[in-house]
Amino acid sequence: MTNRIKEFRIRQELTQDDLAKKVNVRRETIVFLEKNKYNPSLRLAYDLAKVFGVAIEELFSFEDEK
Repeated sequence: MTNRIKEFRIRQELTQDDLAKKVNVRRETIVFLEKNKYNPSLRLAYDLAKVFGVAIEELFSFEDEK
């Protein structure tokens, strides 16, 4: 799974710490998400999408493994 969290975060001029506080996680969680090293829970994915005002599908995409 890949995501566009960093792209949306920068567009809204949020730091990783700002975003972490908005979705009630540690800054390190945002770091791992942006590096695609962590897949969020459905709740966290929903909260992130809500912060950015987009659908979950716009923020996250699943790639078929070949």
